[in-house]
Amino acid sequence: MRKGIATWHPGFLLLLYLVVGTAAAEEATIVDVQKIWDEAPHNAFTDLIRYKDHWYCVFREGQGHVSPDGALRVLRSEDGKTWTSAALVTSETGDLRDAKITITPDNKLMLAGASALHPPSEIRHQSLVWFSDDGTNWSEPVEVGDPNFWLWRITWRKGTAYGIGYATGKDAPRMIRLYRSTDGRTFETLVPNLFDEGYPNETSMIFLPDETALCVLRRDGTPNEALLGKAQPPYTEWTWQGLGKRVGGPHALQLPDGRIVVAGGDYPGGATTRLWWLDPKESTLEEIVKLPSGGDTSYPGLVWHDGLLWVSYYSSHEGKTSIYLARVKLPGAG
Repeated sequence: MRKGIATWHPGFLLLLYLVVGTAAAEEATIVDVQKIWDEAPHNAFTDLIRYKDHWYCVFREGQGHVSPDGALRVLRSEDGKTWTSAALVTSETGDLRDAKITITPDNKLMLAGASALHPPSEIRHQSLVWFSDDGTNWSEPVEVGDPNFWLWRITWRKGTAYGIGYATGKDAPRMIRLYRSTDGRTFETLVPNLFDEGYPNETSMIFLPDETALCVLRRDGTPNEALLGKAQPPYTEWTWQGLGKRVGGPHALQLPDGRIVVAGGDYPGGATTRLWWLDPKESTLEEIVKLPSGGDTSYPGLVWHDGLLWVSYYSSHEGKTSIYLARVKLPGAG
């Protein structure tokens, strides 16, 4: 006769409780989510960094998702809870878009974005960078990369900046180009045509301890499956494998324990912002958690701090397109 649960041995019940409890503890936990900015009609396309014991969140403000008045807002916080505006970077000649922020080898903040130039300019987009040592006072813009190649995100590795630009010219082939720089101001072309199938565009690069470069690549054509690129120094020869899904506004971060998190937009059933584990050997993504999000959303920034993953992103799930900051406790992370 099968025993009911009430007649199971107490020691077995304790073991079952411990096993189930451990499994539950291995799930990611969203510690908290807060809206940190919504003052513009449209607030979007974020990045996040920690610099000189302060948090900096950067993003675009404008009248809409695409509008001629785009400017780059810089927020600062001491504790990650109370945020104030440190700067607003504007342009009279173009719509500034997709703010990204890094720290240079000489310990300056480097803000990057692209200007969608106003007519009658023959150039559609020009990538720009600005520099600051306090987050408030920024240099004049420096043009980087080629005209009509949107240098979307810059990654520093051992004193060298790497960035991938995607072609935006009206009749230009859909392709991406790999650049590098030693000073963050003058970028040389390392690979003129890095990939050209399925409208490749937004990217995130990381470098593993063994110097392997990984690149998560968004595609919006046919096919629109995101890809994982891999290369060894000097990063001129790449292999590409499908990741099994479309990912919008991708960002990747390697944790201190070696695991890799990818964040970005997911689309089945309506757009949301999600986190995944990346297995670089198998080129697979395994979902970690969906952040509170929907509608117009994605473009996350990622920082690992004090045992938590801090994620900036934007979303319109509460009506107005606003900037959010989430803190996530990841399974197995100290």
